[in-house]
Amino acid sequence: MAITYVAVAIAALASFVLGMLWYGPLFGKIWMKLSGITNKQVKVAKKKNMSPAYVASILGSVVMAFVLGLFITLTGVTSAAGGMMIGAWAWLGFIAPVQLGKVLWEGKPLQLYALDVAFHLVALLLMGYILVWAPAVL
Repeated sequence: MAITYVAVAIAALASFVLGMLWYGPLFGKIWMKLSGITNKQVKVAKKKNMSPAYVASILGSVVMAFVLGLFITLTGVTSAAGGMMIGAWAWLGFIAPVQLGKVLWEGKPLQLYALDVAFHLVALLLMGYILVWAPAVL
């Protein structure tokens, strides 16, 4: 199985949309409180050009989806469950331990860590599913 760039694009877009929902209507207020962000700061940020931040986020999602697709290809995984398992292992090996540094060294709340790593787990599971599923149906 080779990396399908359309699947990478779909997975990246799905992760980006998930992030908008996760840090918006689903958990936005909790995230703001844990991050120490006020409504006033949000209003000021909305007046600024947010395009560079959105572009950087999308590019980060593309890189993550591509690398996850590479892992899936290199391991020979062909099932959606297998793709999700690769996503879970990537999360456990790379995301969860690195993000813990924010708690240990930066003094961020453990609840913020939990919220952020939970997002990345769901995003990687979703991307792993899409990266195996999409080539089969495209």
